[in-house]
Amino acid sequence: MTELIWEGKYKDGKKVAPVRIALPFQTIETVNESVQERQRALDLSFSGKQTEWRNRLIWGDKKYVLPSLLPEFAGKINLIYIDPPFATGADFSFMATIPDNPESEEDESSQFTKEASIIEQKAYRDTWGKGLDSYLQWFYGAAVLLRELLTENGSIFVHCDWRVNSFLRVVLDEIFGTSNHRAEVCWKKATKTTAFNDFGSEHDSILLYSKNYDNFTFNQLFRGLEDDQIKKNYVYVEKEDGTIIKLTKKQIDGIEPVSKGKRFRTIPITNMNKNRPNLKYEFLGHTQVWAKSKDKLVEEYKQGLIIQAGDGTIPVKKQYLESNKGVKVNDLWIDIAPVQGGSLENTGYPTQKPEKLLSRIIESSSDGNDIIADFFCGSGTTLAVAEKLGRRWIGSDLGRFAIHTTRKRLLQIPDLKPFVVQNLGKYERQVWQGAEFSNHENRNLQEKDYRNFILDLYHAEPVNGYVWLHGFKAGRMVHVGAVDSPVALGDVKSIIQEFWKSVGKPTDKVGEVRYNGVDILGWEFAFDINETAKQQAAASKVDVKFKKIPREVLDKRAVDAGDVKFFELAALDVKIKSSSKKVEVSLNDFVIPPDDVPEDVQKAITHWSQWIDYWAVDWDYKDDTFHNQWQSYRTKKNPKIELSTSYTYPDKGKYTIVVKVIDILGNDTTKAINVEIK
Repeated sequence: MTELIWEGKYKDGKKVAPVRIALPFQTIETVNESVQERQRALDLSFSGKQTEWRNRLIWGDKKYVLPSLLPEFAGKINLIYIDPPFATGADFSFMATIPDNPESEEDESSQFTKEASIIEQKAYRDTWGKGLDSYLQWFYGAAVLLRELLTENGSIFVHCDWRVNSFLRVVLDEIFGTSNHRAEVCWKKATKTTAFNDFGSEHDSILLYSKNYDNFTFNQLFRGLEDDQIKKNYVYVEKEDGTIIKLTKKQIDGIEPVSKGKRFRTIPITNMNKNRPNLKYEFLGHTQVWAKSKDKLVEEYKQGLIIQAGDGTIPVKKQYLESNKGVKVNDLWIDIAPVQGGSLENTGYPTQKPEKLLSRIIESSSDGNDIIADFFCGSGTTLAVAEKLGRRWIGSDLGRFAIHTTRKRLLQIPDLKPFVVQNLGKYERQVWQGAEFSNHENRNLQEKDYRNFILDLYHAEPVNGYVWLHGFKAGRMVHVGAVDSPVALGDVKSIIQEFWKSVGKPTDKVGEVRYNGVDILGWEFAFDINETAKQQAAASKVDVKFKKIPREVLDKRAVDAGDVKFFELAALDVKIKSSSKKVEVSLNDFVIPPDDVPEDVQKAITHWSQWIDYWAVDWDYKDDTFHNQWQSYRTKKNPKIELSTSYTYPDKGKYTIVVKVIDILGNDTTKAINVEIK
């Protein structure tokens, strides 16, 4: 077999294997789960029994997501569709919307370009860092794991174009076997091209491979007849009383009305092969070589399916339009238009594929309740279609905003089944810390190396002799949070105490530094910490700022390029009003620090609610996972958002309400409120 070789495929004479570190998934949100379903899941979990299936939306890098799925899903996914980046200069930005000011009579809505995060740009564009060689090595490693995830009768559709088509096909031939290459679908994605110096590209390729040759799920599909085909061929109407009329040209062209009845065409019943003496006989006054035996023709004649258009004419068979399935779908798909800019389906992603395209793929190569996966889910087309077709699904993407867009899209589907939002969170960071900082025997030294690394990225100087204070920058002390736990309120209290005890008191000594606050850096933060902890700090006369350690820190490419930025947390103000067992929650204000916001976006915002794209409420948070029990979000069809909601509790008691807000940039902010129902 011919083999494609690229730089990096082999090391010391052996193929370089993909990363196979399997990490546990963290469920960070459960969506659309009823109170009863939530309790049933808890009961099953506590009893040690397997919980019910939940569809999965995963935020994370495929390098870790794919091997982490293998322990549970090896050999269990029926169909995989991927639309990986296949352009060296691909633009991963998209158009996001600034909603209207609810207090203005004028339309103040506008759009801005939402740039992909640094880690997305690095992960995708640096895939081409060494040209085609690095791209093929990345794709090869992913394809090996994808094959292992497939069921024995499973298949994979790989969407690409002319730039990498030939290379990916050879790689897939090596992994799946040439005999398992079932088809190369050509999808006409454009209606016209502006190219003048060449033919111009109007189609994409979709490569279809099965895991096995003899065991392969395939359902033959049909596409509807074109209007011209119907007009040309179906020129007869059988009225309700059984009479048959032939349509006039004006009726065919729609100028004159068509009588009610069943439209049909006539097809010959004579045999094209005249060398069939056993089928030669007399029927309705004509001796011919017929297509069927005389008994079958007589039976169809009795059913009214065979007629003579005129006296003495050769009989023909009626084929009703309503019984015609259409034309068999082949590998040339010219009947599915791309997503149009003005359509409600359009989410703003430039690479978004139409739902009809994914419907055809899923219906042709899977059955009801099969598991469908898309590991470049983008705007969520595959997952939305799988949900509508009654399939189970798993989707992942590296982009935070892609996960948010997909969640909103799914919520618009009637009778949506519950699903979970997951990431690898602290587990991925633990692996990174262990690999990056080598003092495995001495945990304290490893922690110190980690903190100094973060301080260096934050452009702060390390300090020694403290427990909670790790560095200083521009007259402020700095705390670095651990990789495997969120910064909690108790941590902040300890930081403030150490600050005042050690460095926060005024001094008259010449040359001694006066520190005026603390920057607290963390990967994750406890609910409501931005408001509650700041109030406590203010009471102690300490200026505290909470800043998120960005995920880009995990990517050496982003670190080396100096693309790591720390952004301050947003602040959410929520009002609670209760009466008996009914509680009303209202958003009162939302403030985003300007360092995370493009200047043109800042200028376009005239009311705080314009920042909010989506918010949700968990009415009974149990210190486990945020359960999305109510939500309001903006869509193209309905761009307005509700700013208050209410809930009536069935029982008295103490409850924790958690509110989650996602802004127009895709970042989330949470706030927890304790209530007592009397």
